Amino acid sequence: MAYKAIIAGASGLIGSKLLDILLQKAQYSEVLVLVRRELPLSHPKLAQLVIDFDDLDNYAAAITGHAIFSCLGTTKGQTPDKAEYRKIDHDYPVKLAQLAKQNGVKQFHLISAVGANKNASNSYLKLKGEVEDDVEKVGIPVLHIYEPSMLVGERKEKRLAETIINGIFKVIDPLLVGGLKKYQSIKAPQLAWAMYKLSLDDAEGTFIHTTDKIKQIK
Repeated sequence: MAYKAIIAGASGLIGSKLLDILLQKAQYSEVLVLVRRELPLSHPKLAQLVIDFDDLDNYAAAITGHAIFSCLGTTKGQTPDKAEYRKIDHDYPVKLAQLAKQNGVKQFHLISAVGANKNASNSYLKLKGEVEDDVEKVGIPVLHIYEPSMLVGERKEKRLAETIINGIFKVIDPLLVGGLKKYQSIKAPQLAWAMYKLSLDDAEGTFIHTTDKIKQIK
């Protein structure tokens, strides 16, 4: 059987790597990307749907298939408005999950962050925790939540702070052992590969994958 996948956030660091993988793999016959602007990419298996994420209900009929991969996200630098930031990081993934559930999609894959906790004092980790909790409440049969630490990879837009932090992690990663392994950095292609591999397993439940677990997926 060949599957249909949907990617939200296919222009980002993780989403773009995941898209490359899914287009190459025979297990997927169709990959639909939900985008604000069409990607400069053509492939026989690729379908692009230009949408307004504020009106996801208008595109409900297209939210079908085997798995939805939510790779949406922003930064405070890109989106300083708190309400807009919350919409992108919380409201859009939750709405996608609701539409997926409504249409019988079996799997939902969500990019979160290590330390995500709805009761956290840190606003970033609190929001990530709320997203995890609210998506899980939707009740999709298979939910994979990825909690990476620092993501390493070439972004389309350069972020000076991340370039500096990447250099720091090269030094400290070998020191993060045992229970601290989940705080190691991880390369974007490695995370995208894990998402693809786990999408081939239909075991039901909610599964949380920290960096140490993700690195074990071959």
